Amino acid sequence: MGFGVSTACAVGALVAGAGVVAMALPGRPEPWPAHLLRRAAATAAWAAAAVYSLGLFTVLMSEQAFGDGADSIPAPACRDGFDEATRDGLSHHRSSYLPLRFDCVRHDGSVYSSDASYGWMNGASASLALSAALFAIGAGYATELRARKAAVTP
Repeated sequence: MGFGVSTACAVGALVAGAGVVAMALPGRPEPWPAHLLRRAAATAAWAAAAVYSLGLFTVLMSEQAFGDGADSIPAPACRDGFDEATRDGLSHHRSSYLPLRFDCVRHDGSVYSSDASYGWMNGASASLALSAALFAIGAGYATELRARKAAVTP
């Protein structure tokens, strides 16, 4: 299900991106700067949702695997793919959905991440969400600027 949600968001980003590219073709809607910014905002928002949902379902799968049957404690995400020295003294895990993370905690209090990809997922989803917000604000500003120019021009 997680991959499906992420794929649906990615398809939404591609469709919105095609709308951005369509602004370069003849017959584009007027005023085109506001439309371009709105479409870019939609593209960035869909892309942010795709990246975030991919990470969210990764954290959810790690949480679900913990305590689910034999050999599930400590969390498999904290054990699988790590050498014995890294896993030594593993006591529990901490997870978070904002920012995305699934941290493994040792008895001495030291922590290591179960997956290094949470870093780029957090950064990408945050920058894409910020870009979407800035594009949406820019579209509103472009519309307002156009309305002010129309009001001043007799």
